[in-house]
Amino acid sequence: MGLDLFGFSSRVLPGYAADRGHAGGGAAACHGFFADTRRSGRRSYLRGTLKDAVVCSLEDGGGVAESTTLCISGPSENASRSGEVAANSGRDVADGIAGTSQRSFAGRKKGGKLWRRPTSGNKPMRHGAPGRAPGRKDTHGRRIVVNDDDVNAIWSGVSRESSIEECNSVLIRLEKHSDEKALGFFVWMKANGKLEKNVDAYHLALQAIAWKEDWRRAELLLHEMVAVSGCTLDARAFNGLIYVCAKRRLVDWGTKWFNMMLDREVQPNVSTVGMLMGLYQKTGNLSEAEFTFAKMRECNVKCINAYSAMITLYTRSGLFDKSEEVIVLMNDDKVIANLENWLVQLNAYSQQGKMEEAKLILQSMVDEGVSPNVVAFNTLITGYGKVSDMQKAKEVFNSLEKAGLAPDETTYRSMIEGFGRADKYDEALLYYRKLKESGFQPNASNFYTMINLIARHDENESAAEILKDMMAAGCQCSSIITILVRAYAQVGGMNKVLPILQSCFYKKILFDATSCSILVTLFVQNSLLEEALCVLREKKWKDSDFEDNLYHILVCSCKEAGSYDAAVSIYNEMPKSKLHPNLRISCSMIDVFSTMERFTDAETLYLELKTSACVLDMIAYSVIVRMYTKAGRPEDACSVLEDMEKQKEIVPDKYLFLDMLRTYQKCGLLEKLTDTYYWILKSQVECDEAMNNCIINCCGPAIPVDELTRIFDEMIQLGHMASTITLNVLLDIYGKAGLFNRAQKVFNMARKQGQADIISYNTIIAAYAHSGDFRSMTYFVQKMQDAGFPVSLEAYNCMLNAYGKAGQLEEFAAVLQKMRRAKCDFDHYTYNIMLNIYGRKGWIEGVAYVLSELKSRGVEPDLYSYNTLIKAYGIAGMPEDAVKLMQEMRLKGINADRITYTNLIAALQRNENFLEAVKWSLWMKQTGVGGRGARA
Repeated sequence: MGLDLFGFSSRVLPGYAADRGHAGGGAAACHGFFADTRRSGRRSYLRGTLKDAVVCSLEDGGGVAESTTLCISGPSENASRSGEVAANSGRDVADGIAGTSQRSFAGRKKGGKLWRRPTSGNKPMRHGAPGRAPGRKDTHGRRIVVNDDDVNAIWSGVSRESSIEECNSVLIRLEKHSDEKALGFFVWMKANGKLEKNVDAYHLALQAIAWKEDWRRAELLLHEMVAVSGCTLDARAFNGLIYVCAKRRLVDWGTKWFNMMLDREVQPNVSTVGMLMGLYQKTGNLSEAEFTFAKMRECNVKCINAYSAMITLYTRSGLFDKSEEVIVLMNDDKVIANLENWLVQLNAYSQQGKMEEAKLILQSMVDEGVSPNVVAFNTLITGYGKVSDMQKAKEVFNSLEKAGLAPDETTYRSMIEGFGRADKYDEALLYYRKLKESGFQPNASNFYTMINLIARHDENESAAEILKDMMAAGCQCSSIITILVRAYAQVGGMNKVLPILQSCFYKKILFDATSCSILVTLFVQNSLLEEALCVLREKKWKDSDFEDNLYHILVCSCKEAGSYDAAVSIYNEMPKSKLHPNLRISCSMIDVFSTMERFTDAETLYLELKTSACVLDMIAYSVIVRMYTKAGRPEDACSVLEDMEKQKEIVPDKYLFLDMLRTYQKCGLLEKLTDTYYWILKSQVECDEAMNNCIINCCGPAIPVDELTRIFDEMIQLGHMASTITLNVLLDIYGKAGLFNRAQKVFNMARKQGQADIISYNTIIAAYAHSGDFRSMTYFVQKMQDAGFPVSLEAYNCMLNAYGKAGQLEEFAAVLQKMRRAKCDFDHYTYNIMLNIYGRKGWIEGVAYVLSELKSRGVEPDLYSYNTLIKAYGIAGMPEDAVKLMQEMRLKGINADRITYTNLIAALQRNENFLEAVKWSLWMKQTGVGGRGARA
C-alpha cells in the first residue's frame, strides 16, 4: 500500500549519543541533529556524557573535551539546516530512521559506528559516530568500552586525600571498563566522604545501575542522594534511568520514573520528554503519551519530537481529528517544525485522503526553506493512491525529476498499490516492471496486488511472470499458492489455478508435502474435487502420517461444508490398512455415513475398527453411540456403551454422558440411569444448563425425589433455565408421589415463564384425578381453558377414570356428555375406561353398547379391552362368554397376558366352574405367561 509513514523513528534517541552513552543535560533539545561545536575547559576522556545541554566527547589524557550543544535553533537557521539535510537524508526517513547530518559530527573523533540504510539496495552501511573507543558487548547485549588503561593503574592514582574532581575523573574512567568496577569505586567514594553534594558521581552511578536494571537500588540511591549527600534532584538524575528504559522499551519503569519526577516536583526537560515520547511511540502507548504531552505543555517545555510523536500515534490509531488538533497546538505554541515534523504532518493528512490540506503542508514546508525530500513525494503519492486519484499521483511522480530527486523503491511501490486500488492493470504492470528495471525488488504487498489484478482482468499469461518473481524473492511456495487461490476464488476463476501452476512450478509442488496439502485443501474448500483428486494422485512425496492428517482435514472440511458425497469420494481415494485403520478418519466417516443415513456403511466401518488393532477412545465411542441412536437402534448403542465401560481408563465427557442418559432412557434401563447419574457426580463433569435438564428428564424416575429436588433447586440458584420438558417431568413425578405443593410451585413457575403447555395441564390434572382431589382437578381444567387451551382428550379421560372409580356416575355421565358435545374422538383408552366402569357395575348392556360403538368406528378391541370384558362377564355371571373372548383373541392374534388368565380364572371361580378354572390355570403355567400384564 505504499510507504508506511505513520512514524519516523530514529536509532539515535532525541538528544543523546548514538549508543548507550550518558543521558542527562538540563536543556538538551530533541531534534536529533547536532550543531555548534565548542571547546570546554573540563578534563575528559573517551567516554561520552551529556551535561547541561552539552554532549561531551571525553578524550583519554589531558586533552580538551569537544562538546556539541543540543539546542532549539532559530527559525532561519533551523530551516536552512533542514533544507540542507533533507536531500541527503530522504532515504533514511523512508526506512524509518532519522538520519544525522554529516556536518553535525564536525570536530568529533572517529571510531563509533551508526547503522543507516544507503540510498539503494538492502544492506545497511556504516557512518561515523561521535568519538568512541572500540568496544565489545557484554552478556546483556550492551556496549562495554575498553582501552589500554589498566584498572589497577587507575586505582593507584587515587587516595583518601584525592579531591572530589580527581575521584570523579577516576569514576568516569572506570565506568568505561565495567559498571561493576565503577559501582565498586562509587562505594569507596561513599566510605571516604567523596559524595557530599557530588551530583556528577551520583549521575554516573545511577546510569550504571540503570543498565543493570536494578531499579530498587536506583530508588534507594535517589533517596540517599538527597537525604545523605545533600544533593538536589534535577532532570539529569532521572534522565539516565529513563534513557535505559527508552532504549530497552521498558514502558512501566519509564513511566514510574517520570511520575516520581513529578511527585518530587522535579522539572522535566526536553530530553526527558523526548525519551518518553519516543518510548511511547515505539510501543504504541497512547494514554501515557497523552499524559506526558499534557505535562510537557504545563511545564512550558517545547520538544518538537513530542509533537511529532503525538501526531504519529494519533494517525496510527486512526484518530485523525486529534492529529490535526496537535498540529494546531504546535502552531499555537509557536514551535518551529523540523523535517521530521513536516513529514508526519504531511502523512497525517495523506492517510485521511485530505490531499488539499497535504498540498498546503508541502507548500508551507517549502516556504519555510525546507526542501521536500523523496519521502515527502512518496507520502503524497500514497495519499493520492488512497483516494484513487492516480492522475495526480502521476503528476507527483513526474515532479520528482524537476525537484532533482530520483524515485526510490517506495515511490514505485506506492504507484503500484495506487493503480491496484484503482483497478488499472496495465499501469500497475508498467510501474511494476519499472521497479524491477531500477534494480529494486517488489515487496509482498506488490505481489499481492498484481496477482489480484491479474485474476480480475483474466491476464493469466502474466501470472507466470509474477509467480516466478515471487519465487526469486524467496516467497514460500505455500504462501504463493494461498495468494493465487484466494485471488481467483474471489472472481470465480478457481478452474484456472491448476493450469497456471502447471505452467510454472507444479512439479515442485508435487514434491513438497506442505505446498501440496495447502493446494488440495483450498481446492476442496472451493468445491473443486476433481482438481484436488488429480493432485493427490500425482503427488510425489511419501509420508504416511502427514498423508493421513491431510485426508482427515479434507474429510472434515467436506463434512463441515455439508459436502458428504465429496467426503466419501476422498475417503475412497485414500490408501487404507485393514490392520491399522486411521481411527480419526474412520470416526469422521462413520459420522458422515450416519448423516447420509447410510447406516450399513457406518456399521461396517465400526466393525472393521472393532476387529483391527485400534483401541477405541472416548471420541470413537461417542460417534458410534450417536450412529446407532440416529439409526433407531438404542439396544445396539447400549451394547457399545457396555464395551466402553470395560475400558476403565475412559472417562466420558459431557456430551457422551448426555448420549448415555438418553440411550438408557429409551431402553428403560433405570438401574443404568442411576449408575450413570452417580458417575457424572464422581467425574466432576460441569453440570451446566443442558446437563441438568437432561438429568431431570432422563433420570427422574430412577433417582430419589429428594435428590431430584436438590438438582432442580441448585439449577435455579445458578440461574439456569429449566426447559418445558423438564418442568413437565417434575410435575409428573411430584404428582405421582403425592407432593402437590411442590407440583404447584413447579406449575406456577412454568406459567410465569410462559412455558406451561397443554401437557403441563394434562399432567397436573391427571395427578389430582389419580389422588381423587376432584376440586383441584376441576380447578385446573378451568385454568386450562382460561389459558386458551381446549380441554384435551387426555384431560377428559382422566376425569372419566377418576369419577368412574370413585363411583360418581352422575359426574361420569356429565363428562361423557361434554365430550360428545365437544365432538371428541374417543380413543382406545376412553372406551376401555367405559368398559371397565360398566363392567364393575355389571352393566352388560352398557358394555355391549360401548363394544358396538367401538367396532362401529372401525376400532378393534385391544388387549386391555379384552381383559376388561372378561372381568365384566365374570362379574355378570357369564363365564361362557368370557371363554369365547379368549378364543376370539387367539383368532385375532392377540396374545393373552397374566391379567387375561387371572381375570378368566376369577370369572370361572366366581361362577363355581372350578374344574375349568384349574384347567386354565395349568394352561397358563404351561405357556409360561408372566409379567405384569395389561391391567383391567
